Amino acid sequence: MAINTDIEDWAGIGSSDSGERAWLLQSPSVDSVRQPEAEERSRGVSPLGAVFIVVNAALGAGLLNFPAAFSMAGGVTAGVMLQMSMLIFIITGLVILAYCSLVSNEATYQEVVRATCGKVSGVLCEVAIAVYTFGTCIAFFIVIGDQLDRLIAAVAHVSDSAGPWYTDRKFTIVLTAVLVILPLSIPKEISFQKYASTLSVMGTFYVTIVVIVKYIWPNKSTSPDYVLTSSASWTAVFNAMPTICFGFQCHVSCVPVFNSMRRKEIKPWVFVVTLSMIICLFVYTGTGVCGYLTFGSSVSQDVLMSYPPDDVAVAIARAFIVICVVTSYPILHFCGRAVIEGLWLRFRGEQVEVCVRRERRRRILQTLVWFVVTLILALFTPDIGRVISLIGGLAACFIFVFPGLCLMQAKLSETDVRTPSWQGLVVFSIVMVTLGTFIFGLTTSNSIYKDVVH
Repeated sequence: MAINTDIEDWAGIGSSDSGERAWLLQSPSVDSVRQPEAEERSRGVSPLGAVFIVVNAALGAGLLNFPAAFSMAGGVTAGVMLQMSMLIFIITGLVILAYCSLVSNEATYQEVVRATCGKVSGVLCEVAIAVYTFGTCIAFFIVIGDQLDRLIAAVAHVSDSAGPWYTDRKFTIVLTAVLVILPLSIPKEISFQKYASTLSVMGTFYVTIVVIVKYIWPNKSTSPDYVLTSSASWTAVFNAMPTICFGFQCHVSCVPVFNSMRRKEIKPWVFVVTLSMIICLFVYTGTGVCGYLTFGSSVSQDVLMSYPPDDVAVAIARAFIVICVVTSYPILHFCGRAVIEGLWLRFRGEQVEVCVRRERRRRILQTLVWFVVTLILALFTPDIGRVISLIGGLAACFIFVFPGLCLMQAKLSETDVRTPSWQGLVVFSIVMVTLGTFIFGLTTSNSIYKDVVH
């Protein structure tokens, strides 16, 4: 089939070699799924291995916000039904991206969008990825501050408000950021993530287990506030949209995962993404339902903040989350930095040899600016819910809008007979783009309005 072939860059740095462009703009998952030896690359990743990588890409700090999202949606029934209905589009979007990756011969999300939909859509996609990863890094700093506050209070046996100066939230965030996160963010490669990914998945599963167990056997001091049984209005359901999109958004990382598979075919990929999203659904639903029913409408934006600081099992969960976030920040930063680097190189029109010579200086400067700005914004942002409500709309673009545009362009550029199935796919792509645009506009404007009012 023929798709958009407008792949020239702004100032002559364009190349028809997809491998070079993918190197310039690679996703953080590329390094983790590519093997160092040629024979290992030829074997590729098995379907079960791909399931693990996709689950790892989806599960993260957004898990902590699901009970509060269920509360905003109007209760358990509304939250679960919303997840189930969105899961169809989430899985379909992943399959569409794999299909477009095959026909365009591109290996990263942004390059698939660029090759399929054209230069303008590709640039918009790259900017969206940069903003999304930037916002997620802010959320990671907030999570670190939340969990370290309670961990220090549990270890030092002090209250959250009466501790010494070194237990202050802003001090602990800055100290952790400068001593741990910054050194991990500066290197060119992030191969260490393959060791951290297993721990990250274990940590999120442990948090879910703790939340479920604490609901079944609650502490004597834990009593749920008012528990909603239905939404106050149909629009209230959309309050949970940013959290669900943020939680299930793994589409940017999954294009390289598909290209790393032993069999780059749609059928095994459907199995991979379906099983992966079902696993994520159980994890998010278990945390959201049990966390909300434990605390009711008084549940915190970060569910672990609702538990007492002296609970040992919850303290271990907090430690897991801190470790996951500390290792995830450099990965998200790497993805954003790679996109910014690609945009800069296209704009400047520099040759690859010159780019390589100046790469170290640009990388350090980009890392320092990114790190300082995200840190400052995190220090003055009250909770993770504010950030997720803003960047959740962008996550909807990655799940709905860009895959819908890719499917639409791919189908419209076909020269074969336009059958009823072709017409159905075009209509479905229009529905995806419309729904994604609506979610993005509604959630983003609602978030900005709340920030301005409050």
